[in-house]
Amino acid sequence: MKDLIIIGGGPAGVAAGVYAARKQLTTTVIAAEFGGQSTVSEGIENWIGTIRIPGAELAKSLKEHLFAYKGEFVEIVEGAHVTKLEKSGEGFKATTDEGKSYEARAVLVASGAGRRKLDIPGAAQFENKGVVYCASCDGPLFSDQDVLVVGGGNAGVETAAQLLAYAKSVTLVHRSKDFGADAITVNKVLAHPNMTGIPNTQPVEVLGEKFVSGVVVEHVETKERTTLPVTGVFVEIGVIPNTDFAKEFLPMDKFGRIVADPRNQQTSVEGVWAAGDCTDELYHQNNIAAGDAVKALEDIYMWLKTR
Repeated sequence: MKDLIIIGGGPAGVAAGVYAARKQLTTTVIAAEFGGQSTVSEGIENWIGTIRIPGAELAKSLKEHLFAYKGEFVEIVEGAHVTKLEKSGEGFKATTDEGKSYEARAVLVASGAGRRKLDIPGAAQFENKGVVYCASCDGPLFSDQDVLVVGGGNAGVETAAQLLAYAKSVTLVHRSKDFGADAITVNKVLAHPNMTGIPNTQPVEVLGEKFVSGVVVEHVETKERTTLPVTGVFVEIGVIPNTDFAKEFLPMDKFGRIVADPRNQQTSVEGVWAAGDCTDELYHQNNIAAGDAVKALEDIYMWLKTR
């Protein structure tokens, strides 16, 4: 039985893996992929120490960092998804979709989160036929077209900024009165002549035949409906934590996020810690996820060595 299992290959999982290696803890890192949600970002400008880096490059550098330090202590299982986490004797067992099981005395869950899908008529029908979830991946396909962005948080406004580079026009709808992104970013994006921001509004139906031809939007208060003639719909409405494998084992909040003590990232199950976007951390950012994982590793090390 090893010292530690780390579930996740994003900033939290990799930071934990590097610290585990340096502390010479026998560790298994199970990563479905490296990089986390940031792999779809065209340019990340708030990863401290790096002025700007594409998401794919960040994922590559995270993987390289972990492999450079893993040595004889860290085993890396890439491309596998954990399907169940449970107690096993004096430790814990993580089972993957490949049918393999890994055991350790302690566990750090850093499994991140996935994108929330648009749940209205037509959204599923036209996914990848005009309804998309990655501006950096699919944005150039909509060059000189009228597009819609759903979501007024940082992700939504940043997506709108990316699309302005090649779209004919960009309309941003947000169901709340105020856009939730950074004020400086909002003001800059909305000042663009090809940009329109519509608050208090939400999409209710995606229209089209073979591909998207429009979206029906509804004012939240007046219920007035309008059809926007767009051919692309970029969805940025939040994320869903990747925690199904532990829902019967770890206490979670109403959103399915693992409840962790912010002082040390401990869960209420002794021997299990959690960090990053899979937790009920108030703020979800790459730097915060990595920091929380380092905090957890310090605590895990002390826990393992004092038992």
